[in-house]
Amino acid sequence: MGFLGSRRGLTPNLDRLAKQSIVFERAYSQAPLTVVSLATILSGTYPQTHHASELGALLATGLPDLPDLLHARGYRTAAFVGSIRLDPRDGFAPGFDRGFDIYDAGFQQTPSGEDRYQSIECGADRVVVQATKWLGQNAQQPFFLWVHLCLPPGSSGGSYESGVAAIDMALGKLMTALHSQGLDPASVIIVAADHGESLGAHGEDTHGIFLYDETIHVPLLVKLPQSLMAGKRVEGRVRLLDVAPTVLETARIPIPSEMQGQSLLRIAKGNADAGLPVYARSDFPQQAFGWSVLESWRSGKYLYIRAPQPELYDLSVDPKAIRNLAQSSKAILETIAGQLNSFDDHLGNEVRKSVQTGLTSSEMQKLASLGYVGLQKSASGVAAAVAGTDPKNSIAGANLTLNAMLTLEEGKPEKAIPEFRQVLAGQANTYLAQYGLGVGLARQQQYSEAIEHLRKAIELQPDSAWAHYAMGCSLFRLGDFRTSAIHLEIASDRLLQFGGLHAVLAQVYERLGRPQDATRERTKASQLGNPRCQCIERESPSSNPQRH
Repeated sequence: MGFLGSRRGLTPNLDRLAKQSIVFERAYSQAPLTVVSLATILSGTYPQTHHASELGALLATGLPDLPDLLHARGYRTAAFVGSIRLDPRDGFAPGFDRGFDIYDAGFQQTPSGEDRYQSIECGADRVVVQATKWLGQNAQQPFFLWVHLCLPPGSSGGSYESGVAAIDMALGKLMTALHSQGLDPASVIIVAADHGESLGAHGEDTHGIFLYDETIHVPLLVKLPQSLMAGKRVEGRVRLLDVAPTVLETARIPIPSEMQGQSLLRIAKGNADAGLPVYARSDFPQQAFGWSVLESWRSGKYLYIRAPQPELYDLSVDPKAIRNLAQSSKAILETIAGQLNSFDDHLGNEVRKSVQTGLTSSEMQKLASLGYVGLQKSASGVAAAVAGTDPKNSIAGANLTLNAMLTLEEGKPEKAIPEFRQVLAGQANTYLAQYGLGVGLARQQQYSEAIEHLRKAIELQPDSAWAHYAMGCSLFRLGDFRTSAIHLEIASDRLLQFGGLHAVLAQVYERLGRPQDATRERTKASQLGNPRCQCIERESPSSNPQRH
């Protein structure tokens, strides 16, 4: 970003907008993954509170939701998103369309004969065209418009830079549309990234595991009506957690007490250089690989990462976080670790009051009847990152697994399967590899072997909606309709708007002689606009951060 010091000239449109805006030089995401981070942006709550995850967990319905709050005050609301990872109707990001009059992900209608995995991302230009059309029809009254533009999949090096430039050009077209309709002077415009990209830093090829600045430090600017405070630069730390409260304050709508952030305007008007302590978290290492959760705490000049092998960095002299001071500066380490402990204790009390996730008692009983033993209800998500495998010691395995997932998404299961087997030869208790191998085998119509690996995936992550969906589809192909129904029912309680799942479940109910249930599910599939049985042929290997 030129407005953050880059001299590459990639972002001329953003740089022009920045001159009319408040620039927050040190803004941080609360998670290094798209679904989790954007749930924080929309709800103003931490990941432990909103529960959204890369495994298809529902965005908690009892929490405040920015578009829902605005819609209730008479705003027209619309979302145009560029990644299937944010499409509730394709089984991802359930609950994200709450409060939107229109939620256009553009992925429901895949042309006949086209591989789904060629349609995972929607080009930034196409997204902006759709958003601009909506503006032309809805800008006569107050509106809230969310436009999500994503980099091409697998971007690295020069391709990453060209992707940034392409997004900047698309943003320029959106700004031109606002200007041509005379909307820009009175509009609040917020630009933020949900996370960054490691591009090999600390050994991580993409993102989703680590909490260093490469993936957590993000651009953030806020243009106010009439460009108030234009050109102001805030050096203090702020959080994506603070975006939703900021929008509500500019709209003069009370900020719900459940929101855990605060308005960026209050920070900008106050001691703008003081900065807030910033918390970030990644549950993905535990969810996908069975490793330790990672937590980070940025305070003063220090970055502390709580892990089985703790890390402490003085970013004022070591901005790339290379020299770990955890052993040589134990007094500082204990002080900052104490701050994080206090934060976790306070947040834990709040989380325990919120809606809990995981399998219900009834679902656990159903799985027990199928021979699953030792399944545990999911924890509330506040456990400290102090036990288990340290992700930095096994990052090569994560890179290999995620690359195999990318290969699978590209429609090449025959190439992905050996890579998954390689991972599992060294780490059998890796959910994502077991799941990916199961899906790959199913796509090769090797259903009997597929269910062995999908069963292991479910044992490792019992509430993974996608694992249950894949298992249900495989059992359907093998003719075990009773067991298939149990898994599909568990998945359908989480992937509420995935029409393909309801279409499969309708067929299962027909085979079980349950015509009323079959009609109900077929109606749901039809209403969702996705009535065909998509089973394994259109099964998506979830949790691949490269596709964000």
